[in-house]
Amino acid sequence: MLIIFSGLPGSGKSTIAQSLAKQLNALYLRIDTIEQAIRKTDEDSREMGSAGYFVAYSLARENLQLGATVIADSVNPLALTRDAYREIALSTGTGYLEIEIICSDIIEHRKRVETRVSETLPDWIQVTDLVYEPWNREHLVLDSYSLSSDECVSRIIDVLSQCSPLENPLSGGN
Repeated sequence: MLIIFSGLPGSGKSTIAQSLAKQLNALYLRIDTIEQAIRKTDEDSREMGSAGYFVAYSLARENLQLGATVIADSVNPLALTRDAYREIALSTGTGYLEIEIICSDIIEHRKRVETRVSETLPDWIQVTDLVYEPWNREHLVLDSYSLSSDECVSRIIDVLSQCSPLENPLSGGN
């Protein structure tokens, strides 16, 4: 199973994805971690572009072929990146679940972004300026403002439990 997370920085997706990975004993791939490692090797702070995503796609494909459950954690802002993850699942004969994490309260969302500590995380202006394309297909949307992290994980596990391993739980099949 490939579990594909998306959502704006500060929405709560990494907290939820990490908790889910622990519960499912799944392989956890986080774009931010991959990009930070690339920056360290290059000793460069430039924008990564698509490099982190291509590394994640390759790691996801390889681990799905080995039979692992993979959780992909990234902003995943474009239909192009969402389609790429879905295509990996389809090409490996693996089920997938696409999840968008939102924070419906703008004040809380901004507070989360502004209180995080890291050299590479975007600030609030960068988050609000980010191009984030609307979804064009069914996916699971969870609001981390109205649901706790544990409640989000429970809902995801409930959705996953309602399907066979090769199905997309939201559409009844690939």
